Amino acid sequence: MSGVSEGARALWIVAPGQVEVRPVTVAPGADEVVIETLYTGISRGTERLVLDGRVPESEHGTMRAPLQEGDFPYPVKYGYCAVGRVTGGAATGQVVFVLHPHQTRFACPAPMAVPVPEGVPPGRAVLAANMETALNILWDAQIAAGDRVAVVGAGTVGALVGYLAARVPGTEVTLIDRDAARGPLAEAFGCGFAAPEQAEGRADVVIHATASAAGLATAIRLAGIEARVVEASWYGSGDIPVALGGAFHQRRLQVVSSQVGRIPASHAARWDYRRRMEVALRLLADPVLDALISGETRFDDLPRAYAGILAAAGTLCHRVRYGD
Repeated sequence: MSGVSEGARALWIVAPGQVEVRPVTVAPGADEVVIETLYTGISRGTERLVLDGRVPESEHGTMRAPLQEGDFPYPVKYGYCAVGRVTGGAATGQVVFVLHPHQTRFACPAPMAVPVPEGVPPGRAVLAANMETALNILWDAQIAAGDRVAVVGAGTVGALVGYLAARVPGTEVTLIDRDAARGPLAEAFGCGFAAPEQAEGRADVVIHATASAAGLATAIRLAGIEARVVEASWYGSGDIPVALGGAFHQRRLQVVSSQVGRIPASHAARWDYRRRMEVALRLLADPVLDALISGETRFDDLPRAYAGILAAAGTLCHRVRYGD
């Protein structure tokens, strides 16, 4: 596809806590498709670190979004949860998911536009990147049938990990969060719920997703003998203490990291990123997952609302709507 499209607009992070909308010229190459955006999703944890300028200099390359423009710390066009409709070529009219920032219209290489399956509404498909991360965490956690699983942190990714883990036969999954309002969400996803101080130990697998020292300490406390603690948080440039005293060594605990940028060795020989994303999209067919959409804002209103959305403790996946 060729041709230049005027009139597109994109959200840019331009300084700590500051964003603005800038005009964009969309000039697709021969092997690219043009997509009219329907929705994007705000990934609160990562985008908050970017807005605050807390991407470590050592990670400026590895933390680039696939179709990001600009460089860390600022100005940068960032995001990776876009759903839109192809406007030209053989796939005209097809609804697709693309790892693209918040922008009204854009071009991307055709292979990066992954079709949204029938039965997955476009407004729910913004969760695909979060579901992909949760799937990768599930692989890293090596959860087996019958395992007792604790997930510390019931944000979007933590809740999706709980949702997936609860569907492994025989598992007992508990979501743990300081916010009691997460209780009904846990129940809807087939999980138990507990506040950190009420959670009991002896878990076979613990997933930590709060990006806090207190949450990690809770995760280590809940792990049973020789259990695996999966660190799924990303702390940016922050440093945190880790509770390696007490019974940590006596219990012979494993602490392993999980990061969606790589496919785990257990799957890398057979899986590529496209296959993983296709599976993540199929896993979004369950209407119960709509509970993870905690709010919606029109793109035209996003510059005024963006910082507040990222700061709000109750935000799960906040959806951005394009058009009327």
